[in-house]
Amino acid sequence: MPQKANILLVDDRDENLTALEAILTSLDQNLVRANSGEAALKALLEDEFAVILLDVVMPGMDGFETASHIKQREKTKDVPIIFLTGAGIDRHRVFRGYASRAIDYLTKPFDPWVLRSKVEVFVELHQMKQRLRSQSQVLQRDLAAQTGESAAPVSEQLSRRVADINTNLESLRERIVTEERDSDPQTVEAVRDLDRAVAQLTTLVDAIRGPQ
Repeated sequence: MPQKANILLVDDRDENLTALEAILTSLDQNLVRANSGEAALKALLEDEFAVILLDVVMPGMDGFETASHIKQREKTKDVPIIFLTGAGIDRHRVFRGYASRAIDYLTKPFDPWVLRSKVEVFVELHQMKQRLRSQSQVLQRDLAAQTGESAAPVSEQLSRRVADINTNLESLRERIVTEERDSDPQTVEAVRDLDRAVAQLTTLVDAIRGPQ
């Protein structure tokens, strides 16, 4: 069974936090409350979270300012945020400066099924990342035990070799087209086999290196 993920719920109103918990309880994850932006930042220092549900309108530090602090921290910059916005909030303001930072939003009143589905996707991605991290640690340990060396230099060498192979494959594809050998089914299939093999090798190297 995968480890339960932490989901951070940020809202200054207790009734809103209770409503969010009622919607998300069926996901069977750890729901953590924060009643202010400051409390949210403190919680993020103490635990790792799969996703943050962040109310925009709060006294003191509002949702936009809180998100700005979250995205400036190295530890939390990649944690997905779902803004819970009022109907009068400018959508462009929600995404300004955060378009590439995995930020989503829902306008109140929102559909509970939509909210739960969005959160569930982020939880699954978080658990997948955890599994990859665990697999990476096992591969690094096994490789170190077999070679007596750290996995890092080996993975870097493999990465360079994969890049070289990809470069050579690209040249081969260009030659096939230039020389009109693409009409030969055996040649085309051989290149496809190489593509699949390189893809598998790339996946292995990524697993050894672990999440970046």
